Amino acid sequence: MLLKACVIGANGYGGIELIRLLYSHPKVTIDVLVSHSTQGQAITAQYPQLQNIVELPLEKLDVNEILDRVDVVFFATPSGITKDIAPAFIEAGLPCIDLSGDFRLKDGDVYSEWYKNTPAQQQFLDHAVYGLAELYRGDIQQAAFIANPGCYPTAALLGIIPAIKLGVIDESRTIIIDGKTGVSGAGRKPALGTIFSEINENTKAYKVGTHQHIPEMEQVLSDINNQQVTILFNAHLVPMTRGILCTIYIPINDNLTDTDFTELYKETYRDDYFIRVRPEKTWPATKEVYGTNFCDIGVGFDQRTNTLTVVSVIDNLVKGAAGQAVQNLNLVNHWDEKLGLDTIPTYP
Repeated sequence: MLLKACVIGANGYGGIELIRLLYSHPKVTIDVLVSHSTQGQAITAQYPQLQNIVELPLEKLDVNEILDRVDVVFFATPSGITKDIAPAFIEAGLPCIDLSGDFRLKDGDVYSEWYKNTPAQQQFLDHAVYGLAELYRGDIQQAAFIANPGCYPTAALLGIIPAIKLGVIDESRTIIIDGKTGVSGAGRKPALGTIFSEINENTKAYKVGTHQHIPEMEQVLSDINNQQVTILFNAHLVPMTRGILCTIYIPINDNLTDTDFTELYKETYRDDYFIRVRPEKTWPATKEVYGTNFCDIGVGFDQRTNTLTVVSVIDNLVKGAAGQAVQNLNLVNHWDEKLGLDTIPTYP
């Protein structure tokens, strides 16, 4: 029997990517699509490419009706919305996977500071399991409520975790993360900063020192390290549709080599199908993971500055959002992690 899924926020880029992936999933059927702003329309009015494939209507949110009709709910809403609508589903015992940022941070005061919004109730923050599969796989398999990681944190954390686990980071210096993303990360709602004439042939920094993903990354790294980790992260918008590239500078206190770190990263992710560590002195590009759930990583150690450089790339809408959500769905149901996700990158 197929698992019946509901996507709330189906008209956004995260929502349409969920539809694309779930449609091809051998154990899932899409039953309900919900949209506040475009309810009453067919999904094909928003996305004509779905004609003759998925032609469901976009419905209003009706908690009781959804509870009666589906087996799992995905929230592809902007932050600030899920925290108010997810609790009813959680309390009813329906498995939920949230792609917004409302339940990633365990401290509501930190959420208020960085998201400039009222946090979810603490009981639901405590209940949520952070959905970075390569780190918390066992917890996710036992969970009913998943807080899907952010796109930047996914790329950055996967690039830092092996070095943190090895215990060779020089904690007198700061980890620096330089992130670059395509325009789809800003969502589908029109905005001056993302229209063609503003972003074409242009690259710009944004939310310098204030990006809401900073505390999320520090929370996870501090959990691994068993003490506080502080990072310096800045984000940049580049003129492409999809993709994130993080160049990460990690200070090292040990005399290791390129080969040592390459082997360390390969060993750390040996059993993680979606993490592909590049051979020594080769570097990944965003086009090489386009449309897939892969995260490709390259590492190199600069002995002159005692700094490990890590380049990590993902598709922000797949591994950074919908694909990771489907990966977590597979884990929750004890299915093969690759179900619905084992595809070759689109190229060129």
